[in-house]
Amino acid sequence: MRAPMTEVAKPPPHMTGCVCEQGSAQFTQFESKDVGCDETEGRFADVTLNRCRTCGRTWLRYLVEYEAFSRSGRWARGLISEAAAGTMSPEKAVDHLNELEWYDDRRLHSP
Repeated sequence: MRAPMTEVAKPPPHMTGCVCEQGSAQFTQFESKDVGCDETEGRFADVTLNRCRTCGRTWLRYLVEYEAFSRSGRWARGLISEAAAGTMSPEKAVDHLNELEWYDDRRLHSP
């Protein structure tokens, strides 16, 4: 079962220590390409592919906000291969993230 990154559950060894692996990485750390909007179940989530300017790895980012509720923005980001990125659609993003061994979802859950 996939575990979010916490003090107890550390990322797998394929992580490099690059700043892009941190949830606090600034948007300027990445070159972004819009994949589209996932309208599944009324989420209207923004899906983007982000390439790290330092290490070159590609991340799938999923951002959902509920306009009626302040501070409701939640996001997840996980590594994605070049092959998978080439065929990614907004509707497949959640399934891709759920299939990963690990992804950064520290902001998916309410504090």
